[in-house]
Amino acid sequence: MTEPLSPPKRKDPLKRTAIPVLPPSMRSRAGQLLTWAAAEGRFALQKCLECGHVAYPPRDACPECLSEHLPLADISRGGEVVSESTIEISGEVYFRERAPWRIGMIKLDEGPIMVAHLHGDSAKGDRVRMSLQLDVAGNAAAFARPVKETPNMADDRQWRTMVADPKFRRILVTDGRAPVGRAVAKALLDAGAKTVWLGISEDWKPYPPVDPRVNVVPLTVDDVKSCEKLAGAIGGKVDILVNTGDYMRPGDIMDTNVVTEAREQLNRHFLGFLHLAHTFGGGMRARGADGTNSAVAWVNVLSAYALANTHPYGTYSAVQAACLSLSHSLRGEMRHGGVRVTNVFSGPVEDEWYQELTPPKVGPGAVASAIVKALREGQEDVYVGDFVKDLRERLEANPKGLEREMNSGG
Repeated sequence: MTEPLSPPKRKDPLKRTAIPVLPPSMRSRAGQLLTWAAAEGRFALQKCLECGHVAYPPRDACPECLSEHLPLADISRGGEVVSESTIEISGEVYFRERAPWRIGMIKLDEGPIMVAHLHGDSAKGDRVRMSLQLDVAGNAAAFARPVKETPNMADDRQWRTMVADPKFRRILVTDGRAPVGRAVAKALLDAGAKTVWLGISEDWKPYPPVDPRVNVVPLTVDDVKSCEKLAGAIGGKVDILVNTGDYMRPGDIMDTNVVTEAREQLNRHFLGFLHLAHTFGGGMRARGADGTNSAVAWVNVLSAYALANTHPYGTYSAVQAACLSLSHSLRGEMRHGGVRVTNVFSGPVEDEWYQELTPPKVGPGAVASAIVKALREGQEDVYVGDFVKDLRERLEANPKGLEREMNSGG
């Protein structure tokens, strides 16, 4: 039975912070298909279009009929542990520092046998529920958990390395003036966060009431001095940073006042992102192996329009796309410290600036719930609301058709 997780002790400032090390990270191009599935929380393997064979490990040709048509397909998560082993000594530094480490051979209901990381409450002969998780190196790793919930199941030591569960974490949410920021702060506290700091820009101005458990701190992301001051106070303590800033104003690139609004959006989103990365990113990356006090995740809340530009939000869509590009760069840099970067794409929210848009829309609570779920399950790309899910499917099916539809009224 999994032992309940204890609140982390206060770190001794005289002790050296451990240098982050990563598990083996080399993967084939076919192997990165599983990383794609893991990033979205899917359990998918290659399935031959010619003979239907489910292939594992990933390969370039079907082992049954030699067909090259092996796309990913979601399959049943069920399986059985046919053998288990505990690694006491490993040649890899990452696993040697975390020994003992349990692995198992899992016979999937779909046929293949997988080598998987094994939850502490699973043993030989047990039925398990499979998932593809992203390890701290950012690659897919199979994980086997009990089918039925067990006491303290989420506190399993190996499982915690695959996710960024907010339980007992110290978290900074950057924008408390936006409804999403306030909802996220409350949801994270309800999920067991130890401390939640909520940034308020120009805190001398009145702002909406926040949960009394939240620690309100002054933070204006487009002011580098504000970011530096806050980072100097709490930067060495932040385990998770959630960037919830949102400044949206409609406007196409040929509008009269577009330059002024575009500059403000660039300041709030793009430059604000850079300021946060510059002031908080380095400290978080250095603390990726700090035991129970480790920094684990950076979350960006982005608009669905980061995926496809649309009328009449031309400049806003372009700025959001630029922030998405920045997040890819940050993901590569933070990976060296074992800190995951999660992008949460939200459809239009119930907000006055989206008033003219027709439903479906999403509420701030839905975005907050999606962020908590993504942290608990270790997802890297999250799509909130029917609008953004439909947008993504259409983008994959016919990108040129979507481009025409999204800008048909320009």
